Amino acid sequence: MHRSTLLLAAASLACLSACATTSTEPQAAPAAEPAPAQAGEAERLKRLFHESDEANLRRNPVGAIFRGDLRYADRLGDFITDEYFEAERAASKADLAALRAIDRSKLSATDQIAYDVFEWQTRDALKNLEPEMLALGIVRPINHFSGFHTFYPAFASGEGAAPFKTVVDYENNLKRHKDYVAYHDRAIGRFRQGITSGVFETRLTIRNVIEQLDLLLAQKVEDSPFYGPIRRFPAEFSEADKARLTAAYRASIEREIYPMHRRVRDFLRSDYLPKAREGVGLVHMKGGAQVYQRQIESTTTLPLTAGEIHDIGLREVARITAEMESIRARTGFKGTLPQFFEYLRTDPKFAPATKEALREGYEAIARRVDARIGEQFSTIPKSPLEIRPVEPFREKTEAGGSYQQGTADGSRPGIFYYNSYDLPSRRIWGMETLYLHEGSPGHHFQISLAQENEALPAFMRFGGNTAYVEGWALYAETLWDELGLETDPYQRFGGLNDEMLRAMRLVVDTGIHAKGWSRERAIDYMLEHSGMSRTEVTAEVERYIAIPGQALAYKIGALTIQRLRAKAEAALGARFDPRAFHAQVLMTGSLPMAVLEKKIDDWIAASKS
Repeated sequence: MHRSTLLLAAASLACLSACATTSTEPQAAPAAEPAPAQAGEAERLKRLFHESDEANLRRNPVGAIFRGDLRYADRLGDFITDEYFEAERAASKADLAALRAIDRSKLSATDQIAYDVFEWQTRDALKNLEPEMLALGIVRPINHFSGFHTFYPAFASGEGAAPFKTVVDYENNLKRHKDYVAYHDRAIGRFRQGITSGVFETRLTIRNVIEQLDLLLAQKVEDSPFYGPIRRFPAEFSEADKARLTAAYRASIEREIYPMHRRVRDFLRSDYLPKAREGVGLVHMKGGAQVYQRQIESTTTLPLTAGEIHDIGLREVARITAEMESIRARTGFKGTLPQFFEYLRTDPKFAPATKEALREGYEAIARRVDARIGEQFSTIPKSPLEIRPVEPFREKTEAGGSYQQGTADGSRPGIFYYNSYDLPSRRIWGMETLYLHEGSPGHHFQISLAQENEALPAFMRFGGNTAYVEGWALYAETLWDELGLETDPYQRFGGLNDEMLRAMRLVVDTGIHAKGWSRERAIDYMLEHSGMSRTEVTAEVERYIAIPGQALAYKIGALTIQRLRAKAEAALGARFDPRAFHAQVLMTGSLPMAVLEKKIDDWIAASKS
């Protein structure tokens, strides 16, 4: 799971095969140089992409900071104001109008892909900005998974994406604190609008938010993540600057941030929670069916229905269950598969001995993957990958692993976060597959290779859609054999268990939001069909409740990539090279599924000729 809140922000003009600059595998023949008229259309497209991206960074300065662009680093933005949404809507309409004025037929094949991706992303954004859809979303601005309070403390801690190298960096952070406070005061106003309109967040998610805010407020100022930059001043700062900034940071935390956290917590606990809806699924919310269908189409990039996805999930659960039975037999376990699950989730020998042992285990897996990665990939990210535990203030409700992107220039590494909360519940047999997904060659490869590719327009370097981003990471898990992992049957079970998780998501997410499943029914289903612990399952189910539809994209995207690979293998036979296929999938950034399929079909045809 890619944790950056910018992953799905609203990414050229270079030849697709040229993107893999160190590639040695056969590639499709490059397109001919465009005629002067074509060059004119290409230049107009390039200018549109640049101007649209520049305007987007001004409206969404956090996105710029994640890229390492500090021009707007003194603010977070005016999110959830009417003016913000109107500016986003106007920008999308203007971008589409400018795009329509460009003759797509006169573009190169590469530019046509960029044209199609930009069009899809902009149309998708506009659908989400329609007044009827906005009215159902903006009145639920915070939950325990997507609230700014889950992201910003780490961002501002001195160990996140925001830099703390200069005095100006420190001063910019103080200015961003004011936007953080203002955002949450606006959020209270949006919640009040929802009370009036009858559109409510769930009691479960609001209780979780209250608990998160309690944890942040329980920390002494000196232990707060907001005080983190003061604990690690650069050596070259003068004593006067250190003293001044220390006083300013303490004042900001004590007089602005903590009081705001109390205001939000007290409002949610006293005014909102008693009115929030009890039913956890969107099926129980006013306008919920409409919201869920929109989420399905946006996250999967395909015109699927909840019923179709539910059925795909049931079929995948049955297939993976049969493979799990085979693993159970290989280990010599004599009981039933549910008993095998219980054995795996409860036997102490499968728990990490210490938090340090968990970290060392992931570092050892990383070394094994690095030794074999060149057999499958012709281009390796320049950005380093760092392995860190999830911070204590968010670990209880966080997934077992997540990834935060680094910067395109490698100055900030990509980060694989592993969760050590409730350590006895963590299972060492799930470590290898988790690393493949979150680290290499999963999120770290896909996100880093895109943003390091300066030949792509910015929206393809830094943007994305969930089906592609998470579909790739799940597909990366299937490369365990090629990368020399999961040779132990328990680790192979871990791979199947993670695949089962993504299959169960199709069943459970649609079950909750379209079929009215309760939280308890969803938890019981996942415990019955996997070796996951109750702690893990509970966090997963509450995640689906908080961000409907997002979890569907993993399996839908991975199934698409696996189907395209099978198509390429069948068509190319002995000429199929996985490095070439992976370059085609990866080296143009995140693509909607239909655009990716057209690209692979064209590559297959060119490779055959």
